[in-house]
Order: sequence, then C-alpha cells, then structure tokens
Amino acid sequence: MFASILGTNIHTTRYRFVVSSVLEWARSNESRSIYAANVHMLMEAYDSKDFQEIVNSADLVTPDGMPLVWLMRAKGFKDQERVYGPTLMLEILEAASREKIPVGFLGSSEEILAKLTKIMSSMFPGIIVGVQIAPPFRALTSEEDREIIQRVNESGTKILFVSLGCPKQECWIADRRGKIHAVMVGVGAAFAFHAGEVRQSPSWMQKLGLEWLYRLFQEPKRLWKRYFLTIPRFILLILGDFLRGKLFSRPG
Repeated sequence: MFASILGTNIHTTRYRFVVSSVLEWARSNESRSIYAANVHMLMEAYDSKDFQEIVNSADLVTPDGMPLVWLMRAKGFKDQERVYGPTLMLEILEAASREKIPVGFLGSSEEILAKLTKIMSSMFPGIIVGVQIAPPFRALTSEEDREIIQRVNESGTKILFVSLGCPKQECWIADRRGKIHAVMVGVGAAFAFHAGEVRQSPSWMQKLGLEWLYRLFQEPKRLWKRYFLTIPRFILLILGDFLRGKLFSRPG
C-alpha cells in the first residue's frame, strides 16, 4: 500500500519489511530500486513529472522525513513509522553481514568510502564489501559507465548503497536498473554520517521534524537554497490540498 503526497507515492512500510524484502531480492540476484523520500525529494518530483515517474516506479519508497510520516498518519495510516535512510542502511548491513551477502558502496569520495568501510567493518565483523566506487562528480562517459556496471556485477555485490544526493542518485539507479544485478538503495548523506564526516541531528530534533534546521547550521552555503525554497512551497501546497479536501484521501 502507499500514500500519495503531491502526486508522489510513499509506501506504508516498516524497517523489518524493507530489510526482509532486500534480503529476498538479493538472494535472487534481482535488480531492484529503493528510495528514501523526504520533503526535498517530493518537491523535486512535483517540479519534474519525469522525476516523479522515476520515484513512482521504484520497488519501495520509504518515508524518510517526519513531515511525510505525519501526512501519512493524517491519511489514515496511523501506525506509520519513519524509515530513515541512514538507519535503514545500518539495518540492512547488519542483516547482510549475518547472512554473508556482499554489499557495495557507490558515491561520495574515496576518503569517505575508506572511512565508511573501516567503521562498518568494525560495527559488523561479518560484512563482505564487494566494491567501493567514488565516481567523478562530472557526467560519466559511456565507457566509464560500462566499467562501473561491470565492476559491480563482477564483484558479486548483491546490495549496492548509492550516495549521490537527490535527485541524482535516484536517476542514476533508475537508469541502471536491469543492468546492475543488485538491490540498489539510495541513502543520501548516509555515507558522510556513518563515516563521521557530518554529524547527525539529535534524536529529539529528528522526532520534531527539525533535522533540516540542524543540517542548515552545519552547511548553510550548500543547503540554504534547498530549504528556504522548498519548505515554504511544500507547506503551501499541502495547505492547498487540505483546503480542497484532498489531504485525507487514501488512494493506495
């Protein structure tokens, strides 16, 4: 089941279900896509129908941001919990290490990937890291793209975590679905968080939906435009749905 928020479908799921689905798909060597949605992603999708189609075609889209959780509860899914990308990544890694399912990391920088792999290997001693790829920040050539796909597939990686930022990572995953034989999970800033490069907000701020404010103070130059242009528009659009009686619709 899913809840439609501004035209984007967010699945009514929980950590346990997502992890069990990932493991099942990984065992079968299936090419799948999982995204963690927040307000930023929804506004990117609202402004681009092509991107909205990419998100809506994913196998699973989790409610990563608390505003989405609150809206899903308002739509009748009273028990919906937050399925937060960085936490989901740890849950999947724990299960994959226990079952000896190879994982891979794609995105960020070589330095962060090295730190991430060291820390995750310490947290989950049985983890098998099949591949680590820090792609260039520019557009890939066709040859580079083929090489990356080949590296992932030949490494035996069954679960590939992708940290390229929204909407780049979702588009990257969608374009390679069916080519990369692994479950691909878009996790945003999770690599930087778990490598200790960027601090996560306190749990009380996360519960109040104020994580964006904490991150804004950390990276004002990079994030001010995202938050000050997307959050007010999101609130106005949701208010418009409320006034038109659409807020409480439950199509999924």
